[in-house]
Amino acid sequence: MGEAVTLPTADHASLQTAWTAFGERLGRALPRAAGIAVASPIGGDIIKLTNNPWIIRPALIGERLDIERFVLVNDFGAVAHAVARLPASDFVHLCGPDEPLPAHGVTTVCGPGTGLGVAQVVRRDDGYQVIETEGGHVDYAPLDSIEDAIVARLRPLFTRVSTERVCSGPAIVAIYETIAALEGLPVTSRGDRAIWTGALSGTDPLALAALDRFCLALGAVTGDLALAHGADGVVVAGGLGLRLRHHLLRSGFGERFVAKGRFRPAMARIPVRILTHPQPGLFGAAAAFAQRHS
Repeated sequence: MGEAVTLPTADHASLQTAWTAFGERLGRALPRAAGIAVASPIGGDIIKLTNNPWIIRPALIGERLDIERFVLVNDFGAVAHAVARLPASDFVHLCGPDEPLPAHGVTTVCGPGTGLGVAQVVRRDDGYQVIETEGGHVDYAPLDSIEDAIVARLRPLFTRVSTERVCSGPAIVAIYETIAALEGLPVTSRGDRAIWTGALSGTDPLALAALDRFCLALGAVTGDLALAHGADGVVVAGGLGLRLRHHLLRSGFGERFVAKGRFRPAMARIPVRILTHPQPGLFGAAAAFAQRHS
């Protein structure tokens, strides 16, 4: 496998222009087949990326990119394909039993990034199936007075507060500002990158408190998803999930994951692991192509 090439979508007007720029970067002919993962629900004549202005028309992909075969999957669907195909060495234990993911049944895959990606892997004797979902857009359920305050801060902005408004990279801003207000501190406008930097470096106590709260919320939401899916295993994935790896291990994520009342014993039996592969989306898009065209 060659070295991964990253082209920011903001630098290109469309998938076609990005594909052309990729070819120029390679300096050789592009392949006639592709696995394509996009951050949007898949279906219909037109696909509008969730957090990007690109418009993709699936019927025109072959013509526009000059390719003969392709597969188009949701970005977190691609991550789920990676979860299904990667070896155990690409996962580390987060909470629950320290054992491999189950060879049969349902694995919930979720991860914070620009949004909150959610998918399922259903394993059977004859292989596996990926179920792409928009689980990051279900309603968020606050569990204490601090989370009540976070939702109250977000509701005037969005009316309906979904889980990704609290459990995604940009969500750290609202969490940070809510904690500052509760502490009686001036609420200064800061971008999510600056807050994450201060939190992960440990140099900003308020940002670190926001990170702790983020991990609690993510644990609760991940547990809700596993409960709803009837999951036999769970994987936390995505770039931000990997960056949070060491903090998640020391946080209240695990306690919030199992805190489901009468279902606590069942939740405690679910192995939860973190995906550590550096490019699961690329790997998973290739795996999706192989599954479709093998």
